[in-house]
Amino acid sequence: MDGALAEQHFAHGAHIAHQGEPCAHCWLVLDGRARIQCFSAEGQKVQLAVHGPGEIFGAYPSPTSHRADIIADGTVKLLRMGCSELVGLVTEHAALGAGLSRLLARQLDMALDRMAARNMLTAAGRVYAELLRLAGTANRISPPPVLTAFALTVQTTRETASRAISALERRGIVKRDESALTIVSPRMLADMII
Repeated sequence: MDGALAEQHFAHGAHIAHQGEPCAHCWLVLDGRARIQCFSAEGQKVQLAVHGPGEIFGAYPSPTSHRADIIADGTVKLLRMGCSELVGLVTEHAALGAGLSRLLARQLDMALDRMAARNMLTAAGRVYAELLRLAGTANRISPPPVLTAFALTVQTTRETASRAISALERRGIVKRDESALTIVSPRMLADMII
């Protein structure tokens, strides 16, 4: 099955792959999100990345082993392909190669943003920056983020994320209900990122 193109489905919390396992394929996320996470030397869970619809992860351009656990965040639908087959396709089809390079460059840019934020921003600053990123130009996150998963994304505790968002609500910068978290004043929120 390593070389075959196959659609796969995973329930929330299911392990898609385990750290250290050999890997000779990659996945394209069709629906849902896949969390890439591991445990630090101190035993703390660390989220390295989250891949959503249209993103890829796994082995490319050659087989490797998984550097971390890959876990389904919600129900996840993936398209699995052998890395050697994907290399063959991008070699034969320049447009596919160009699209893949743009996708990988965007994913690298997001990873570098996360590393910079982790090293340069306070925990609250990381919460604020991630809220702005998730809200996008609509200034709305629907459904609202689940605090435990959100805190893991910005590498802080659930309590710290909860306090930071509650402070924003008290100041009227964000408004939260069951259906969405709306950023009422994106400029004020951006100014708080330190």
